[in-house]
Order: sequence, then structure tokens, then C-alpha cells
Amino acid sequence: MCGIMGYIGDRDTTKVILEGLAKHEYRGYDSAGIAVIKDNKISELRTIGRVSALAERVAKEHFTGDFGIGHTRWATHGGVTENNAHPHVSSDNRVVLVHNGIIENAREIRADLEAHGIKFHTETDTESAVQYLGYVYAGDPKAAIVKLTKRIRGAFALVIMFYDKPNEIWVARKGSPLVVGHAENEGFCASDPTALLEYTRDVWFMDDDEMAQITKEGCKFFDFNGAEHPKESMHLDWDAAMTNRGAYPHFMLKEIHEQPEVVAHTLLGRVAGESVDLSKELGWTKEDAAKWRKIHFIACGTSHYATVVAAHIMETLGNFEIRTEVASEYRYRNIPIDEETLAVFVSQSGETADTLHAARLAKERGAKCLVITNVRGSTIHREVGEALITPAGPEIGVAATKTFTAQMTVLTLLGLYLAKLRGDLKPDTERRLTAALMDIPGKLATMLSKEKEIEALARDFADARGFFFIGRGLAYPPALEGALKLKEISYLHAEAYPAGEMKHGPIALLDKELPVVALVPKNALWEKTISNIEESMARKSPIIAIATEGDGEIGHYTKHVIFTPETEPELFPFIAIIPLQLFAYYIARQRGCDIDMPRNLAKSVTVE
Repeated sequence: MCGIMGYIGDRDTTKVILEGLAKHEYRGYDSAGIAVIKDNKISELRTIGRVSALAERVAKEHFTGDFGIGHTRWATHGGVTENNAHPHVSSDNRVVLVHNGIIENAREIRADLEAHGIKFHTETDTESAVQYLGYVYAGDPKAAIVKLTKRIRGAFALVIMFYDKPNEIWVARKGSPLVVGHAENEGFCASDPTALLEYTRDVWFMDDDEMAQITKEGCKFFDFNGAEHPKESMHLDWDAAMTNRGAYPHFMLKEIHEQPEVVAHTLLGRVAGESVDLSKELGWTKEDAAKWRKIHFIACGTSHYATVVAAHIMETLGNFEIRTEVASEYRYRNIPIDEETLAVFVSQSGETADTLHAARLAKERGAKCLVITNVRGSTIHREVGEALITPAGPEIGVAATKTFTAQMTVLTLLGLYLAKLRGDLKPDTERRLTAALMDIPGKLATMLSKEKEIEALARDFADARGFFFIGRGLAYPPALEGALKLKEISYLHAEAYPAGEMKHGPIALLDKELPVVALVPKNALWEKTISNIEESMARKSPIIAIATEGDGEIGHYTKHVIFTPETEPELFPFIAIIPLQLFAYYIARQRGCDIDMPRNLAKSVTVE
């Protein structure tokens, strides 16, 4: 939920940290701060607002130091004030730290320390950690951190400096993501590996219950008892250029335009000769596939909607018993999970707390677990092991776009491959769908060429008080995602319904100020959806239609039509999502919203 950056080396310390924080700002942006050590003295600056405001103060005050840590906050405990911003310093000015996560027993620790005369200065849970460290520190950082990890409960990523250790940054992780990097004579730590790409691509992803010492000379890793252990680094194949906006006004627009290439890369090596083959990534046998009677898809937000697409497609391919579950609910329900269950966990970051906890539950109960994630080496990847990686590259915009299409692509391939292993996939169906998948990048490019048309449509409807999105069958999941995108970045109320459900309640809200976005591909359900459009028209609601090229009849119902290329019925969600993303983007832009960093949202939700 928050962004952390630490640096030790010979570069300009504040410059490295501020640039790193700017790359983390999608994770939290209500306040920011930086702390450095110079001549055994801790100095810190904090400010409400964006990293740019912090950078202005750093420049104005000529703030500098030998090494340092920084933080960009998404508030959980304590209001958005300069006093509550990180870093936090102990009352004796000997320890400074930044924190991502939640310390569950912070009140208890605070009461104990206050009873010993230690004065607290903030409303945050984080201060309990730094004050406790100040209380127990006796010159040995590792020993103090070991005591801290045994005292606090909850999820945390901590980055810590001690006033009398001029060549050391210490980190500790339990439940919140943290990555460590090292290059020649300089060390780094961050919440997100994208912040380190400019300096090194060889990184260590911190595990739960692990701490590390970072110096110019290298990195050492320890468990929470203080025992040192070896740790293998991982090479990132992402390009630093992926984290730059280029000529686009927003990362979201750039990432929308990257989708044809992302889908092509996702198919590469997985589809050849009109045949799907995931055997290089999944060591599954026909016997394995035959015993999985139940398939559970577990995810949150946009990733959940990608699994809804997958479930609809897989239902057409074989005899599967499928559930799509929101991760935050899955672990609290009495759902039968056993060795006959294939549990598929989808998380863009691989760090989503609810999805991670759900995976641990399914694993404990004997399910076969598979991860679909965009970050190789992420926590859920390391814990589950077997994974299909979406090669979308870093996604900076908080509202997911290209990772959604990458997830849909991988999930569709998974459905085809699993049906093939089980003997349910007809050769004609495999040839038809793999050939159609290979055509998707070109059809996405066609949809992107309609950007100006969609922008004009968005201008016409930017003053609406809200929107309904409707669709039937495989047109319903992209309606869900289209409504979510609009809510996330424009702050307009938007809801998606299966079109047939409108008359069961939602139709009461329809009037001339509430447009209906109808996804109406030319398929077997076309006439049914048209009847729902007519119901909406009778209540004076304006209609925006996403329809198939060549549909000569849709013009009888509305003049606001975005036509999509024909594709196989199962793949309509791929084609429909581009106009919905662009529509949301241009409405938000027309309304002057902060598109890449919408209010109250963070890219990766690493706390429950």
C-alpha cells in the first residue's frame, strides 16, 4: 500500500531516493518523506502530498546525506498529516525507519513503552516499531531487529537505519513486499523492483520472516532468529524504458496502447501450428488433469473479472465444475477444497494479501495450486511454485489495463490446454480458437485506431450522473470490467449487470441522465440483448452500443455505436475491452481526474 526506497552508495543519495519514490507513487501518494544519515546524525523531511512536493523541499533546504531511506504513504493508521508521514524517528534520535503494512498490536506496544516514559508523537502504528527499536537498541542492529520481530504482530516491510552505523541499511519483511538489489559499491531496497531497473536487474525478493543487511560491499540475509543463510538472486528481464511514460500524457493510455504487443508476447511459445502447448511451464499429465473435478479461480478486482471470462470460456470447452471466487471471501467460507481441486490464483503483483492467504488455505487442504502473475519471483509465485507468467512488463497506472488482457490470454490458453489433457478438446475447436487468438493482436490494433471516435463519444457523456453496463454470456464479464474502470478513474458511479437482470430491479434507476453501455455482439444472444436495449430506451436512457462490424440493425436503436471486428464468440471480451478502457480514460480526462493515481486507490493491496 506504501512505497519504500532505500539507497547506500556514492551517487547523490536524495536524487536516487526521490526518483525511486516517484516510481512507487502509484502505491501511495497522500504524503511522502525522506531520512538520511550524515556524521552519525539522522535528518528527515516529510510533507503532505506528492513526491514532487517533497522534492521541492529537499532542493530548497539543500537536504543531503551519505545514505538514506524514503517513503510515499497510503494512510491506514492515523490521518494524512505531515506528522504521521514516514520516516519515523525514535525519541532518542538513534533509529529511523519506514514501514509498509499494519502492526496489529501497536496499541499494546505503545502502552508498554509509554509506561516506561517513552513519548510518542504520531497517530500511526508504525511509531510503535521505531520506539521499540530505540528502547532495545544497544549497538547491535541485528539483535535489536530480532527482538522487534518477536514483539510485533501483523504484516510489515521495514527499512531501518541506526545513527551509529554509517554503512548499513537493514530491512525486515513479513507479509509485505520488499526487494533488495546490489550493484558495484552500492545497495538498494524497494517495495517494487521497477524502481531498481535503472541500477541493477539482479535482485533478491525478500521472503517472509527474513531480514537483510545492505552495505556498499554487498547484502547478507538472516532469518528472524538472526541466523545467516545464503540466498539466490533473480535476474529481471524487464526493460527500464517500460517505466517511462514516453510521449503519452498518462501511463494508463500508454499501457492501453501496449496491449496488442502484450497479447502477442503472451502467446509466444505457447501457441504454435494452431496448437496450444504449456508443457514447458506445467509438468501436468493426463492423469493429473483427469483427477481435478473442481476448478476454483480466486482473485481480486480486475483479476477476478479476468477469471470470470475464463470460467465462461472453459464452460464451452469441457465438463468442468468451476467456481470464480473473490479472494477476500474464499478463505472465510466453507468451500469444499481437496486433492480433486485445481485452485488457480490470479494476481498482477503476486503480492495481493487476500489472494496470498487464500492460496495458503487451498494448499493446506491439499488442492493443486497454480499462480498466474505478472511478477516472476513474487511472494505468491515463490510460495505456490507452479506459475504461468504474464509477460506484460511493469504496469504503472493504478487501473489495470494490459495486465487484464494478458491474464485473459493466459487463462484462455490454460482452459484449452486443460481440456486437451482431459481429452475434452476437439481438434477443430483447438484450431479455431488458437488461430483466432493469433489474430487478436491485429484486431486490438484496429480498435486502437478508433481512439478519436471514442474520445468524442466520451466528451458527449462526461456529464452523465452514472452509467449502467449490460451484456449477456461472454459480453457480461467485459461489462463488469468496463464499469470498474469508469468507477476507478472518473469517480462516476457505474454498475454492470447481466442484461436479463435489468428488469429485476436496476431498471427502476433508468432515466434520461443515466446512459446504458450495451455490449451487443452479433451472436446467438443478440436478439435477447436488443430487447433489453429497448427496455432501456423506453425509460429514456441514452444507449451506447459496442457492436460487431456489419451489424446493420444496431443503428435503429442508437446512433452511439462503436463497432468491433468479428472474432470467435469466445474471444469477444478481448475485442470489447479496448473501447471500454478508452471510454473510461477519456471521460476521466474530460472531468480533470488524476488518471494514473486515482484517489483512495493503490496499485497493490498488500494488507487485508
